[in-house]
Amino acid sequence: MVQLNGELLALLDREAARRGTSRSALIRTAVAAFLHDEREAEIDRQILEGYRRVPPATPDAWGDPRADEADTAVMLERLDAEERAAGFGPWQP
Repeated sequence: MVQLNGELLALLDREAARRGTSRSALIRTAVAAFLHDEREAEIDRQILEGYRRVPPATPDAWGDPRADEADTAVMLERLDAEERAAGFGPWQP
């Protein structure tokens, strides 16, 4: 049950009629789109936070970003431990 004022109901009914669908179907579609967009935005925020915490490697003079592989291995081990401590397994959001 969702409560809407008269203005929102009128706009909703007009849009549903324009699309040739029911009010309920339009609300479901709108909520699904909103939740999808919010989830995508959260994933983007998490990716950006990851790059803030661990910036990409700086390439060496030859353009090789793996020039300091020992430091990279240590950093990856630290990140794995941090994720395990937070309760995440491999590749879990």
